[in-house]
Amino acid sequence: MVDGPERNLELLTIGAFAARARLSAKALRLYDRLGLLAPAHVDEATGYRYYRAGQVEQARLVAMLRQLDMPLARIAEVVAAGDGPRAADLLGTYWADVEARVAGQRTLAEYLRGRLSGRSSEMYGKFTVETVETPAQAVICEKRHTLADELPAWIGAALGRLEEAARECGGVAGVPYVAYYAEVSTESDGPAEACVPVADEAAARVWAERRGRAWETAVRVEPARRLAYTRITKAQVAYPQILAAFEAVEEWMAAQGLTPTGPGRELYFADWAATGPEDLVCDVAFPVS
Repeated sequence: MVDGPERNLELLTIGAFAARARLSAKALRLYDRLGLLAPAHVDEATGYRYYRAGQVEQARLVAMLRQLDMPLARIAEVVAAGDGPRAADLLGTYWADVEARVAGQRTLAEYLRGRLSGRSSEMYGKFTVETVETPAQAVICEKRHTLADELPAWIGAALGRLEEAARECGGVAGVPYVAYYAEVSTESDGPAEACVPVADEAAARVWAERRGRAWETAVRVEPARRLAYTRITKAQVAYPQILAAFEAVEEWMAAQGLTPTGPGRELYFADWAATGPEDLVCDVAFPVS
């Protein structure tokens, strides 16, 4: 029998290798087809696959990562990293993403259970809805089609860009907001539009001509509006909690006989970075008549 490093170099038939790796030949063929574990040698005449004994641990690793529902591209990254901190960090990052997604799904499931069990009024009762009159204002806007997982990062980046641009347009002259022209979810991409009121409409139009096209930016004057709104905390802004806020406002509008005259929106009146989960940071609102 060959011992030591030379043992890891011996070639095994796919059947022998599958038995040693505690996998099926079918799984090994799949891993080869997916580019996750290639045979050490393929006989050109017969097409038989041969593996080195030293590939056993890699085969078992691929199998276990597959059980975590890890995407193929990320499995390839972990395998390429080999044993060590880099591979462990890649796995840790993936699993943190999984746990965050599951936490969001758990919250959504609880929300839907409330709706399906007829507890909608109980959920909506947590929100106080009022109306407010807003003046006409010039706004600079950036519109984008985006899915739910990309939305928070885009909102922060877009409002940051627009607030920076507002310095050239007389300064920020109102509460920044994001309007939704269609649903943004894991399957629907809006679009959404980030907007910042500015003091100088003429300067804003000059700015847009010079630089706005690269950002798909528009300048317009929003008319004076009446908004039906509810104020929510930073924790309630997270999806899907915020859905209940939007629906509470819609329920209230229907009960009051009010008609929406524009897309729903989120108005961010507080410094996001300086606030905690229970701090009020956002108004969920609809223009109404």
